[in-house]
Amino acid sequence: MPPPPLLPRLSPAPPPPLRATERGAGAPPSRGAGRRRRRPALVAVARAKGKDEASFTDRILDYIEGGPKLRRWYGAPDLLPKDGSAEDEEDESPDIEEPRDAVLVSDGNSETGQLVILALILKRARIKALVKDKRSTEEAFGTYVECMVGDMEDKSFTKKALRGVRAVISPADDGFFSEPIDLKGVEHIVLLSQLSVYRNSGGLQAIMNSKLKKLAEKDEEVVLASGIPCTIIRTGSLQSTPGGERGFDFTEGIAAKGRISKEDAATICVEALDDIPRKTLIFEVANGDEKVADWKAWFAEQIKGDEEIQ
Repeated sequence: MPPPPLLPRLSPAPPPPLRATERGAGAPPSRGAGRRRRRPALVAVARAKGKDEASFTDRILDYIEGGPKLRRWYGAPDLLPKDGSAEDEEDESPDIEEPRDAVLVSDGNSETGQLVILALILKRARIKALVKDKRSTEEAFGTYVECMVGDMEDKSFTKKALRGVRAVISPADDGFFSEPIDLKGVEHIVLLSQLSVYRNSGGLQAIMNSKLKKLAEKDEEVVLASGIPCTIIRTGSLQSTPGGERGFDFTEGIAAKGRISKEDAATICVEALDDIPRKTLIFEVANGDEKVADWKAWFAEQIKGDEEIQ
C-alpha cells in the first residue's frame, strides 16, 4: 500500500458548463439555462501538523516510507529510471577535485547507519554511504545520498568513495577500519563503538559477540593510530526504541551496563561532526536523566577538559 501524501489530495472539480456563445450560435440552449448559476464552493485545505511541529520520529517515518514524497516536498529531482540506464555511469573525470564537504557513512544498511543518514539529511549535509543494496537505498533516500557499492580494499574504489569527504562516521562495529585505508584528506573520524558491551558480556553472549568484539577492538586501534582527529563514542547496548524521550548518562563505566536508543546514538554521532578535537575525544554514554540542550557547547566543554588532561 503506498504511503499517504503529505497533503490531502483534492478531487478535481468538474468544469463549469459552457455558455451559449461558446457552444456556437446554432446550439440549442441548455436545460435550465435561465436559472441562476451557483458559484462553485471554495475548498479549504488544512494541514494537520506543521513541518516545524512534526517530531523527529515523524520525519524519520516520512523518509523511510516515502522517498518520492519527500523529494517532491523539497523540490529534489526524481530517481533515475528503473532500467538503470544512467545509474552505473562512471565518473568521466576521476581526478577532478571536489570540495571537501561530504560525510561518508561506512554502513548505510544497518539500522543505526540509516538513522545517521536521516539525521544528516535533516542537517542538510552532503552524504556518501557505503551500501550493499544500492537500489533499495536509493529508493529509500532518493537523491539525498550518494550510494556506493564496492570493496574498500580496492584502491580505486577507496579513492572514489573518499573523494570530497571531510569526515567519516562509522555507526556499527563492521570492521570498516580493519583493513588499511588511505584516509588522506579526512579531517575527522566519528566512531560509534559497543566495545564496552562486548567486553562485559559473558557465557553464550560472549561467544556470540566474540567476532564483533574483535572488529570493535581493531576499529578503535586503527582509528587511534591514524593520526586523524577522532571522536570515539562508546555506547551502552543499542536499542530499537524511540529517541528523544530520555536524557543521557555519561558516567564512566555506564557503557558496559547501560542501554541507549539507536536514534539517540545516531544523533550524538551527527552532533559530534563539527566539534573536532585536537587529537582524540573518547566518552561513554547511555540513556539516563541528564538533559543536553546544546550539543555544541557540551562537546566544546568535553574537548577542552580532555585537552587539559592530555
